[in-house]
Amino acid sequence: MTVAGLTFRSAGEIVFGRGTLERIGGIAAGLGSRAMVVRGGRHLDASRNIARLEALLGDTGVEAIFFTVRGEPDVEVVDGAAEAARGARCDLVIGIGGGSALDAAKAVAGLLTSGGSALDYMEVVGRGRTIDRPAAPLVAVPTTAGTGTEVTKNAVITSREKSFKASMRSPHLVPAVALVDPALTDFMPRRVTAATGLDALTQLVEAYVTRKANPLTDALALQGITLASRSLVRACDNGDDHEARDDMALAALLSGLCLANAGLGAVHGFAAPLGAAFPVPHGVACAALLPHVMEANVAALRREDAGGPALARYDRVAVALGAGDADGAVALARELVQKLEIPPLSRYGIGEGDVAVLVERARQASSMKGNPVALGDKVLADVLRRGIGA
Repeated sequence: MTVAGLTFRSAGEIVFGRGTLERIGGIAAGLGSRAMVVRGGRHLDASRNIARLEALLGDTGVEAIFFTVRGEPDVEVVDGAAEAARGARCDLVIGIGGGSALDAAKAVAGLLTSGGSALDYMEVVGRGRTIDRPAAPLVAVPTTAGTGTEVTKNAVITSREKSFKASMRSPHLVPAVALVDPALTDFMPRRVTAATGLDALTQLVEAYVTRKANPLTDALALQGITLASRSLVRACDNGDDHEARDDMALAALLSGLCLANAGLGAVHGFAAPLGAAFPVPHGVACAALLPHVMEANVAALRREDAGGPALARYDRVAVALGAGDADGAVALARELVQKLEIPPLSRYGIGEGDVAVLVERARQASSMKGNPVALGDKVLADVLRRGIGA
């Protein structure tokens, strides 16, 4: 690989390790005094982590105002959270939860200082205004091991009106602190562990084979793939396996660093319109499509550039996964999806009649531009049909 130059972006500080939530009070007190805590629901409700967070903030004099995000955030939810934060005169945002809660928190931090609606700044379906002011200080605390959004510059928001998911994207949205405590993922049920873990694996694979890969992201991606390969099934089969949970939390963090600096590919190109139009969780959408996109990419590269470096990258992915070659990597990905019981996309109401529109919308997604080889509409439609289970 010839590298003319590169830029690597991350959170201002990354704090990683089991038990590091105990440091949240001191970290927050160094950034502000009134925190809008944008939190997830579901498995967070079953844990004591929110009560512990509030106590830790109170110990250092930080007042907390809570806003709950259930499911993937849309424009109305984000705008409502931002208005609540302004009304409470918050000078700090803390996001705690899965990728959806953290995306919402990032958007709120940007809107607190830039004003307006999320739609003003969203790509593709929004007005595309530039976020040119520093966001409110943001501490991102993931409780799932999947998206890696705690270290990225984009917040994925759904426009229900346009049936499309798009990003608010700016270097100003990168969190000031990413606090990753793997113990917070111990409460994830098996199905969430599987879907989020396969999302992380998808991001690592796509970032490694993308057109914009670089030596820094390459090293992180291969390390992350290795971690996920040895620990994803273990974490799903035994949620009390702390070593496996720690591995997956680190793999997810690495996947976020990779996507922030190298981009993704066709799987995530599809995931945006799928998640906007149907009630399919993001991780499930990625998992259902991963082996089929990998297979299509490998076949296209063999036809168009059999001796090229892009195809060789799939062989290196295979080594990190513990498979023999590119074909083995595809087979292993398919086996993982089956073993972890990822449902077909048809389970969410997606059918043959939706294929043409979803392919058209996927082409508009920024992730599609990073795919290692251009895939025609016929190939993309076939990939989607396989994910649907048609």
